Amino acid sequence: MEAHEVPIRTEYIRLDQFLKLAGAVLSGGEAKERILQGEALLNGEPCLQRGRKLRPGDAVTLEGCSYLVTEGEPL
Repeated sequence: MEAHEVPIRTEYIRLDQFLKLAGAVLSGGEAKERILQGEALLNGEPCLQRGRKLRPGDAVTLEGCSYLVTEGEPL
């Protein structure tokens, strides 16, 4: 399965924010619910912490789609 690369411009991003940035969810509320239900996998393991800090190299999977955190261009 190919991962969609999603660049971030900061040192880290919270899991719920990342799901919105990646377009995997439509709202923060949806991200919260999906995370709390154990639907989001972080590096292959369920993650129930919506505030979990992700850094470049981390991979998130939701509904069979994978998203890779990458380093973006600085502002």
